[in-house]
Amino acid sequence: MEEFNEITKKYQPEYIGDGLSSLPKLKAFAFVFYKDVSELYDCLTRLKHTERNPSGFSLDDAPILGLLVRIAKLLKEVVIYYERDNAEVISILERPIIEAATIATYLMTHGPDILLDYRKCSYKDRLRILRDLEAGSAFYETKAGKRLLRSVREKMSIEGFSKDDFSEQKKNKWRLQGKSFFDIFAEVQHADLYAATYGMMSESIHGSWNESLDWCLTRSADGTYKPNLFSYPADVRFLAPTVLFTNEPFRLWAKRIEVYDDNTRNLLDWIDKVNRTIFHAFDAMFDD
Repeated sequence: MEEFNEITKKYQPEYIGDGLSSLPKLKAFAFVFYKDVSELYDCLTRLKHTERNPSGFSLDDAPILGLLVRIAKLLKEVVIYYERDNAEVISILERPIIEAATIATYLMTHGPDILLDYRKCSYKDRLRILRDLEAGSAFYETKAGKRLLRSVREKMSIEGFSKDDFSEQKKNKWRLQGKSFFDIFAEVQHADLYAATYGMMSESIHGSWNESLDWCLTRSADGTYKPNLFSYPADVRFLAPTVLFTNEPFRLWAKRIEVYDDNTRNLLDWIDKVNRTIFHAFDAMFDD
């Protein structure tokens, strides 16, 4: 809790008011705030109830914790590229953040069977490695192949899985409970948000004609196209909406591991409030 206070103590009314007073000041203020949020998320991943979890977390919790750590790590990278004014790279990093937040929320709002299914679904390509070995693939006779094979076998051994334990996952085409990510997103977030957030973000990962138009090309007056090798400047629109997705799984996690007291509740409420305030202040001042 001391870490929380050390990070947030500077956010006095005068400091916040000055940070929201103009677009240039808002950009600098937002950088400090979202950097602090990433550190606060880091702190939240390290919280534990000493009686419930005297050492670490079991396989009943560890898959969720892994997703939350992923969020914290990626958000730190997003902040770095926000400072560098590179919105294009941020758009690549945001999609896995939203995916991790959505899946973590989904796992924590369902029963324990879903966690087992989630873990098993991650072995799709690793089982293919075992099948290739049985088929006599020469790659698995190399040093790299042997290392990869050893890693797969060790992971499956730790979890007590054999290659015959995945019939349900195969039947569901290796989808969590047989659901597409859209189905999960619609249940956890809202179906109407999918196209404008996660859906369009897929273009930043896979590329598309529209993605090239947005980031990589400029159209000349004569209708021809030229390369655009410069990065698009970043503003709070590339950060604030993402944090709307990430706060909820950290709140659910704190409740799950029995550390959701006044301090953690107030902290997460504060993050949500300042995040929304930043976005609304930007929206009021920004002129298209």
